[in-house]
Amino acid sequence: MYAIVATGGKQYRVKEGEKLRVEKLPGEVGDTIELGEVLLIGEGEDIKVGAPFLDGAKVTATVASVGRADKVKIIKFRRRKHHRKQMGHRQSYTEIEITGITA
Repeated sequence: MYAIVATGGKQYRVKEGEKLRVEKLPGEVGDTIELGEVLLIGEGEDIKVGAPFLDGAKVTATVASVGRADKVKIIKFRRRKHHRKQMGHRQSYTEIEITGITA
């Protein structure tokens, strides 16, 4: 059985036992969280589609780790204008392990 959930402005296809990196969610390592915005649940040819979300459907997950991704460097440079701007960004993430999908 798989599900498509929305979290952090993105949509993910998840299965039970799968690990997934999503945008930062509140919670510590080992906490159980519920993702309630389930768009689709399917198994084989039996598919249930929400409009936009399925009522009563949820995906439960355990927080495996919390961290920050690698640094992304942003450089703006204009030639011959004596202009150079340099910035960096590290995005926070939460790694979750899917423990259950309920319709």
